[in-house]
Amino acid sequence: MFRNPLPSLCTLAAVLTLAATGTALAADYAAGNLQIDDPWSRATASQQSNGAAYFTVTNHGSSADRLIEAASPVASTVELHTHEVDSEGVMRMRRVEGIDVPAGEATALRPGGLHVMLIGLDDRLVEGEQFPLTLVFEAAGTVEVEVTVESATYGVGETEPMSHDHGQ
Repeated sequence: MFRNPLPSLCTLAAVLTLAATGTALAADYAAGNLQIDDPWSRATASQQSNGAAYFTVTNHGSSADRLIEAASPVASTVELHTHEVDSEGVMRMRRVEGIDVPAGEATALRPGGLHVMLIGLDDRLVEGEQFPLTLVFEAAGTVEVEVTVESATYGVGETEPMSHDHGQ
């Protein structure tokens, strides 16, 4: 007797789709009216003692919020940073006291701009692994996200500075 495999294949496709959707949704986090999407970092070389984490925060609320602190067990110090071009045209990194997340807008932390600086890494960041990062917002409170470590060249693009200095 012939059995039609189509229902079984459809069931399998539905299960795989749900599993993939669940995995994709797991990469997004919420704190109050804030949505934190796609936290990632670049892999580091064994002698590299610093790294950075990037993500996008979307404020779905009617009041502004502010990222005021971050922490992670993978680094001895975690700071909020930005890049600026000084009067001599040199790109420099500097610490900021907070990162604004305006109401109804998205704030992107990305290479060459705002980012979470991981100083004094305990070990190298390995592509494909994840690490916890705790974010503290003034209004929305605290949320822990899992940062995915991407390849060392991931995210390299037009916003990436040619060279930079960690002067503060």
